[in-house]
Amino acid sequence: MAPALASRPPRWYTIPARAVLVTFIATLLCFAVSLLFAIIGTVAVAALRGVHPDMRTAYRHIALPAALFAGGIIFVVALVIEIRHYRQNKALSAIERLG
Repeated sequence: MAPALASRPPRWYTIPARAVLVTFIATLLCFAVSLLFAIIGTVAVAALRGVHPDMRTAYRHIALPAALFAGGIIFVVALVIEIRHYRQNKALSAIERLG
C-alpha cells in the first residue's frame, strides 16, 4: 500500500490574499446587482414623474455606496473565515505530523 502524501503546513500570507480576492469578486457582484436595481428604480421613478432618467444617480448615489458598504462587511467576514480556516489547517497539520 502506498504511503499517504503529507500535506504541507498552511502559510500565513495566504490569509490576506484570499480575503482580498474574495472581497474583490463579491464587491463587484454586489455593485452589479445594486446597479441593476438602481437603474430599474431610476427608470421607474422617472417614468412616473414624466422626466428623463438621470443615470448618474444610479451609479453615484446608490450602487457605489452600496458596493463599498458591502465590500467592507465582506472583507471583515472573509478575513475571519480565512483566519479560522488557517488555524484549523494548522492544527490538523500538527496532528498529521504526530501520527
